[in-house]
Amino acid sequence: MPRTTSLEKTRNIGIMAHIDAGKTTTTERILFYTGKIHRMGEVHEGAAAMDYMEQERERGITITSAATTAYWREHRINIIDTPGHVDFTVEVERSLRVLDGAVAVFCAKGGVESQSETVWHQAERYGVPRMAYVNKMDIVGADYLNVIDMMRERLGANPVAIQLPIGAEGDFRGIVDLVRMCAEVYYDEEGTDIRVESIPENLLDDAQEYRNMLIEAVSDESDELMELYLGGEDIPEELLKSCIRSATLNNRAVPVCCGSSYRNKGVQPLLDAIVDYLPSPLDIPPIEAIGKGGSKTVEVKADDSAPFAALCFKIVADPFVGRLAFCRVYSGTLKVGTAVFNSSKGKRERVAKLLLMHANSRTEVEEVYAGDIVAMVGLKETITGETLCSEGRQLLMESMDFPDPVIRIAIESKTKAGQEKLEESLKKLGEEDPTFRTYSDAETGQTIIAGMGELHLDIIVDRLIREFKCECRVGKPSVAYRESIKSPARGEGVCERVAAGKNIYGRCVVEFAPGEAGSGIRFENRVSTAKLPAEFAKAVEEGVMDASRSGNLGGYECVDFSAALVDADVNELESVELAYKIAGSFAFREAFTRENSLLLEPFMKCDIVVPDEFLGDIMGSITARHGQVLGSEPRSGGRTCIESMCPLREMFGYATDLRSKTQGRGSFSMQFDHYQEVPANLVDKILGIIY
Repeated sequence: MPRTTSLEKTRNIGIMAHIDAGKTTTTERILFYTGKIHRMGEVHEGAAAMDYMEQERERGITITSAATTAYWREHRINIIDTPGHVDFTVEVERSLRVLDGAVAVFCAKGGVESQSETVWHQAERYGVPRMAYVNKMDIVGADYLNVIDMMRERLGANPVAIQLPIGAEGDFRGIVDLVRMCAEVYYDEEGTDIRVESIPENLLDDAQEYRNMLIEAVSDESDELMELYLGGEDIPEELLKSCIRSATLNNRAVPVCCGSSYRNKGVQPLLDAIVDYLPSPLDIPPIEAIGKGGSKTVEVKADDSAPFAALCFKIVADPFVGRLAFCRVYSGTLKVGTAVFNSSKGKRERVAKLLLMHANSRTEVEEVYAGDIVAMVGLKETITGETLCSEGRQLLMESMDFPDPVIRIAIESKTKAGQEKLEESLKKLGEEDPTFRTYSDAETGQTIIAGMGELHLDIIVDRLIREFKCECRVGKPSVAYRESIKSPARGEGVCERVAAGKNIYGRCVVEFAPGEAGSGIRFENRVSTAKLPAEFAKAVEEGVMDASRSGNLGGYECVDFSAALVDADVNELESVELAYKIAGSFAFREAFTRENSLLLEPFMKCDIVVPDEFLGDIMGSITARHGQVLGSEPRSGGRTCIESMCPLREMFGYATDLRSKTQGRGSFSMQFDHYQEVPANLVDKILGIIY
């Protein structure tokens, strides 16, 4: 099947924002006006096409990123609608990794909120060109220009208004287009009767002022534009558009639109802006990959005739077609039934089906091309972050890093017969979500599941019961503590034993020292290969790493320390790798005594937005929970955002406490920030609760 849309007319974009800014409603309107759907569903009614999971429809939030395709002005727009809740930030992370552009949605009242900052900086890290859409211009307290100022101050962005609102709050009725210098006024509730008119008299001066600011912001993109502007001459519309596009692609400017998706105003101009200013796959610099053997760098260009290369960014367990691998095709073409090479694992896989997704509905295709986002059926080994390519040109693209879980609960099957089913279901969920972990506690034999927050684990358990039909019981949430070493210590490990009827011997001396917070584990071999073969030194390192998974204080994983192998003995007849691995673990145990170990706990960065009259009470509640107030920032509508750092152990059930203290008007979000030492007076209490 030949390509239906050229690469120049393809847009791969993500819709990203803070929770409740209107991402899914905006996507729903985009699908309606592009003809993809024929009835607009509402999030609060549980009828949005992109929120297809039962849990999403019940809670009115987006949990998993959903992909779809729409067409506008002969352009193909592949859209990924991402979650706004901080517990599911990994969905945004992996979507941005494979997208060419993004639309950041901001609430006209709330402006730049905590999760807005998180997703913005994620996009910044991947160099994704962005544009902004200020939604909810119809609500009380809407302030378009304030949101632009907040973008400049809190995000360090260079926002340039390409539209101005006509009216605000209940009087919002249209937009001023600063590129065409005209007004678009809406005369019906469906958003289909749009009339192009002259700019209202009371907005003419503002429109001219902001148009001049727009031109000045992008004037460096073109000498011709600069000359026309300085000469006071008319600037052609196409020239101004090309300069805005150039500034956007180079991340020197962020075009800002406005509207009210719920009231069906401003969505069509947003679609025009997506087509006009966001990049096609050809506008993005070639992806750099490592060639076979890791010896050279290979450029992967968006070209149908090049060898096939794709990145898997998501795995989904579909109840109808089985395991789906969502992939972004960077170069080449792929037909159904073709074998692809997983260069991350060095294995060949066969593609049974190729599917274009619209939320949870599927359309089978025979062939996909460079720039496509597609779901593949039949890949048994491939997981998130792995590279697929042709075996003739093997390459490896940069994978993705995901944060470690900070909260955990014990889970068990209600029946012995259901235990195997539970384990299989947990394995599938672990493949889907890289921030979800499951393991068996060596001390208690319990199955533990760990995630990014209470809501994250609530959703996991709900899916196990309803989607995977597992009857299970869960314990109360607990904190994922860590351990480290207090002061430098030396450990000697000696292994002299009989294994499989043969004497084995290994001896090593390892020096341990505390590391910087967040530095992880660093191992160094200071013994020459003449004294200790490299394979034995490697075995010592493995022994240290294995032992570090369970500390001597509370059995928690040990982090943030350095280990240096400084001495070792070899017995030519009896030394084997296993002996040195055991000796490495003995050296670790000797250095990490209970007296020389410290307990670390996760601290969360919390942003709490409350009405001003409750400010004192809430600041007091943070202190009572052993948190620290970092600062506060006034928000519109008589509200204040309190920035604080709180220990996770004190934050369970805080949402309920906050609602009761603020008459249901407060909101908060939190995300993991760092690990910090537990106060000495609490260590015994924490360990006593566990044991």
